[in-house]
Amino acid sequence: MGEGIRVMLVDDHPVVRAGLGRLLEAAGEQVVAEANDGEAAYRLYGEVAPDVVVLDLSLPGMSGLETARRLLTRYDGARIVVVSIHDNPAMLARALKAGVVGYLTKQTAPATLINAVRAAARGEMAIDPVLAESAPGGVGDLLERLTPREFEVFRLLAEGRGVGEIAELLYISPKTVGVHQTRIFHKLNVGNVAQLTLLAVRHGVIAF
Repeated sequence: MGEGIRVMLVDDHPVVRAGLGRLLEAAGEQVVAEANDGEAAYRLYGEVAPDVVVLDLSLPGMSGLETARRLLTRYDGARIVVVSIHDNPAMLARALKAGVVGYLTKQTAPATLINAVRAAARGEMAIDPVLAESAPGGVGDLLERLTPREFEVFRLLAEGRGVGEIAELLYISPKTVGVHQTRIFHKLNVGNVAQLTLLAVRHGVIAF
């Protein structure tokens, strides 16, 4: 096996994975695994132990944020670089809170991505320069009131998922989902899912 940083790509679009893979390999790095969802990423990480994970946030089922959180809970040495369509401070803050070491948008220049992967492999932070400038210190955002689990339930509710489906996706009971929903409504001062969804759209958590 040749030299280079060993990278796992996690994105549900094969064309995106192929493009990222070509870019990384042209720069002398290795793509050792690819996954199209969080479950596959979690399983593959244990099998291949990559140096760096390049992760999309918008995944089917378990989101990229939840995937990052689970990987970092199980493998505290995991180095994750997010590459996402979400270019707002709220999502950047959430990803950093989860423990990722890099956050880039999908408009990022190829050279910036390569540098971010190399920085992550060294254990250094790499944030998209434009996004870093727009993010105020600490990002005192309304959504920061939510715990990581509450944020995940919030996102899924805003996507129109039912309580039973959320319970299945997050491996918790429907009753627990209901408790989280009540707390979320209280913390965000909303009275129903429609208001919650509007809030999610305004903060760039989901696209409309």
